[in-house]
Amino acid sequence: MEKSGQSEHILVCISPSPSNPKVVAAAARMAAAFHASLTAIYVKPTTLSEADRTRLQNNIRYAEQCGASVTTIVGDDVPGQVAEYAHISGTTKIVVGRSAIRRRHFWSKPPLTEQIILNAPDVDVYIIPDSAADLKQQKEDSRMADPMRPTWKESLYTLLLLMAATVIGLLFTRFGFSEANIITVFILCVLIVSVVTVSPVYSVVGSLLSVLLFNWFFIDPKFSFHTYEPEYAVTFAVMLVSSLITGTLANRMKLNARQSAREAFRTKVLLDTNQLLQKAERPEAAVETTAHQIITLLSRDVVIFPRTEAGGLGAGMTFRAAYGAEDSVPDENEEKIARWVFENQRSAGYRLDRFEGAAAQYHAICLNGYCYGVIAIRLDRAPLEPYENSIVVSILGECALALENLRNAAEKEQADLMVRKEQLRSNLLRSISHDIRTPLTSISGNASNLLSHYGQLDDETRRQIFSDIYDDAEWLIDLVENLLSISRIENGQMELHLSSEVMGDVIEEALKHVDRNAAQHHIAVKSTDDILLLDMDARLIMQVLINLINNAVKNTPAGSHILIESRRAGSEAEVVVRDDGPGIPDDVKPHVFEMFYTGQNKVADGRRGLGLGLALCKAIVESHGGRISLTDSAPTGCCFTVSLPMKEVQVDE
Repeated sequence: MEKSGQSEHILVCISPSPSNPKVVAAAARMAAAFHASLTAIYVKPTTLSEADRTRLQNNIRYAEQCGASVTTIVGDDVPGQVAEYAHISGTTKIVVGRSAIRRRHFWSKPPLTEQIILNAPDVDVYIIPDSAADLKQQKEDSRMADPMRPTWKESLYTLLLLMAATVIGLLFTRFGFSEANIITVFILCVLIVSVVTVSPVYSVVGSLLSVLLFNWFFIDPKFSFHTYEPEYAVTFAVMLVSSLITGTLANRMKLNARQSAREAFRTKVLLDTNQLLQKAERPEAAVETTAHQIITLLSRDVVIFPRTEAGGLGAGMTFRAAYGAEDSVPDENEEKIARWVFENQRSAGYRLDRFEGAAAQYHAICLNGYCYGVIAIRLDRAPLEPYENSIVVSILGECALALENLRNAAEKEQADLMVRKEQLRSNLLRSISHDIRTPLTSISGNASNLLSHYGQLDDETRRQIFSDIYDDAEWLIDLVENLLSISRIENGQMELHLSSEVMGDVIEEALKHVDRNAAQHHIAVKSTDDILLLDMDARLIMQVLINLINNAVKNTPAGSHILIESRRAGSEAEVVVRDDGPGIPDDVKPHVFEMFYTGQNKVADGRRGLGLGLALCKAIVESHGGRISLTDSAPTGCCFTVSLPMKEVQVDE
């Protein structure tokens, strides 16, 4: 009886059986009728033939097409593990196909369906009958399972170990050891044979031969298979059973160990992929990490077709499995298949619904309806194991998630950049509207006075008005020049026209274009005897020096001293602009090179700078590979130092 309010969960068992698609289809119809979630479970044994592996992949793919989520569990106890998963996942119904294997003896195991019913008595179990042809195929598969393929090498190992056990037994006999010790030696020999060989046939052969050798060499009459004591028949039987059990357990442990090692390796690959993708800072790095991890897992060549910025599919990037290995051959229509997968966001290729004749499998790297590219795994017509396929799907999901996070981060960064630009634009407009009002008002007022009262004004007054108009116009021209330079720098359009120039000549030319108020200050130039030859854009470096000198003129009282010093400092040339004014407060110094930062200082004429001059100086100097710094000047004032890489002077003798 079903509990009220409990959602239906149907569990269908997947197997390599040819009739399994019929079972999956029945479970899908049942899930649709009950509006239930459908899970397909497959308990993978330690060994599986090639034919079974191929059918299993087809059955798993069919279950996925029916809307089932596939879960793989590794082990040998199929009914126990199915029942345990049903209890953990809250399964209400189990759908399983009828097994062709029947109990031949009362001591043999009951069929799979009966074992599942016994292990999960509280879950409804639905058994789907098979056709006669399917039952015949299952019986043939059960007889053909686990083929034993002896090799000469393993046969030699077995014979040598049995000979060694016999020699040790003869030595034990000479030293008077009991027969129980000799039996233990032969059982140990069988155990070693099971460990060092791959095929389980050697465990059986070793068990039989150990009993025969023990009878031939150590039971009276020796060198015959007869015995005088009837109880030795029991000894032989116990010895044979013990040897068989020991060999079987050793083989099973060996297979489980190999399988566990493979599953641990694959799980480690998946965990490493997750950690590496979290560290990826670019989409290209995430894609390369995914390719290398799939190569590590499968040892197959991988081709990745990334998404282009225009939204299409880019050219394929091939990643080889191993250096020096034979390169895989690409499909004739590889790009065509990849484009189809990209547009439809579905898998295609070898043993899949579309392009199944291809030699590779193609999977879309997509998330939330957005495709980031296509990955092609060149299988060379060698199918993947189901667990390998599930790991590949998980890796691709991790890759898509990492690319989604990187895309979201890029969009967020772009949005933040747009916000900063908008804020920058707003600050610029606000500063311009506030700061150019004073000079424009002054120009307009002075021009109006000249127009209205020109005849009433004496020559000195008119000269002063013309001078004020000129100063205000020069200030506006400097402002516009700085704005244009900053605009070119922000847009990446500033081009350097480098030429070899002497720093002394550039300083001398810059002094000709400084503020007219510089005449009210004591400006001195100091230079060494060295010729400071630099590759520079003289026009831009001159603009830096003009801004620094004008900055010193405007922020120091009349009569202050301004020193411009040029000197060599190793492989660099330094230009220092020093003044003895009031200096710059310590809390302002970290911000002086920031754009639109003006501090609290205002000049006497009411015109305040936009905070562009020093920011422009820093951008120009750094574009030349140099640097600019601010320090205090003793005893008062501030000191700006510009360091630029210097060109060595070649003197021809």
